[in-house]
Amino acid sequence: MFVLMSVHHPRPEHRAALVDSMHRYGAAIRGRAGLISIHTLADEDSDRLVGLAIFATREDFERLAPVAREAVSDDPFERWEAAPVDGLRLTEA
Repeated sequence: MFVLMSVHHPRPEHRAALVDSMHRYGAAIRGRAGLISIHTLADEDSDRLVGLAIFATREDFERLAPVAREAVSDDPFERWEAAPVDGLRLTEA
């Protein structure tokens, strides 16, 4: 299993646009072989949004990630985000 977790810090006025972008990212690969699940989550105690994608293998992530990234390639993240995205690539320990 390979997990991609991205913690976003949206500017308040761009939160809806960022959520929409995260949904488009997920929709681009949802249902494809190798993706177990993909979610857009909101932290109840802060402004943070979390993208959580679970893949069967790292190879599946590497194959599907370019497809998902292409779906949001024109999005102005530098304008939407108040801080850099904290990206985690997780494997079982």
